[in-house]
Amino acid sequence: MYPLRILLRQPVRTALTIGGVALCVVLMLFLLSVYRGVAEGSVEYIVKNRADLWVLRKNTTNILRGSSLLTTAHGIVLRQTPGIRQVAPVLLTLVTVSTGEGAATLFVAGFDPATSPGGAGKAASAGGPPAICEGRNVAADSEIVLDRCFARKHGRAVGDVIRMHDDRLTVVGFSSGTNAFVIQYGFTTLHRAQMLTGFPGIVTCYLVALEPGVDRDSMRTALADDLPGVEVFDHATFLQNNVREMESGFLPILYAIAAIGTVVLTSILSLLLAVIILESRKDFAVMRAIGSPDRFLRGIIFLQALLLSAGGTIVASLAFPPLASLIEWLSPEISTRASLLQVCGVSGVVLGVTLFSAWSTMRRLRSIYPLEAFA
Repeated sequence: MYPLRILLRQPVRTALTIGGVALCVVLMLFLLSVYRGVAEGSVEYIVKNRADLWVLRKNTTNILRGSSLLTTAHGIVLRQTPGIRQVAPVLLTLVTVSTGEGAATLFVAGFDPATSPGGAGKAASAGGPPAICEGRNVAADSEIVLDRCFARKHGRAVGDVIRMHDDRLTVVGFSSGTNAFVIQYGFTTLHRAQMLTGFPGIVTCYLVALEPGVDRDSMRTALADDLPGVEVFDHATFLQNNVREMESGFLPILYAIAAIGTVVLTSILSLLLAVIILESRKDFAVMRAIGSPDRFLRGIIFLQALLLSAGGTIVASLAFPPLASLIEWLSPEISTRASLLQVCGVSGVVLGVTLFSAWSTMRRLRSIYPLEAFA
């Protein structure tokens, strides 16, 4: 095949071009997989701790970057409200943890193990860890469950003792689904979390479970009217609020880097195709002299671009899984979650860039005349 023979005339240059395309594809795949990991990890705590209603301080719509403080008095009113089956208080606070390498920050969630559907020591809990992947859940004020990525990064094992301020807590388990990329969750009892903040009787929010048959919207409206200074959200709305907050702070960065990668990919293909046309100018002139139609010459350019982009995409698809595993091993807080849909999406972008690069380059064919074959 003539387009392939042209590329093989310069094997080093062709290999470098395929490598450049592969790096751009890997970059886009990495950004998408990191985004998916952050998107799911940031809100998995909310997804798994499903509640009929979330009660927070007024004008607070999320827990990712929102600040909410309620008192135990709100909990008393909620528990006395007819139609409410369970009220689970949660206190979320940033705490400094002493590690061997220095200080680290942990997003501690204090909850009441007594509100766990399975009881203390079980993975399922109202306001507690979404899932326990090693060890058990907390059952006492002196215990803590760490996010597994945080534990691996700082070399912690079940049974270790960590220092938080002046407190010493025993690690009794590791949780999964609690890595929010820039911060990781830790879980302890509500009483211990209140002691860490120095404000007993303070909570961030209440997770409310309703009795069967109680209308959720009516209860949400009634609670908002009866409790001054609070916001009440159903689970779907509260989850969407947190997703929106996560995207507003993270997506613009990804878009900018992905756009840069697309521009680089376009430049690589366009420049190489332009060089190939210049080097093969006499060959193209001969083809025109023997009557080759313009669509045949344009087809050669298109095929060369497709071969380069296909080669780069294949190399990237093979290299990405081990590369992602290496990055996660070096930086446990980075979570990559790739899917076939992401690969198809990136392949579609690469195909679009390929077609555009070939189209923008083939205009150079207009300046090639048949008489040049006899020059």
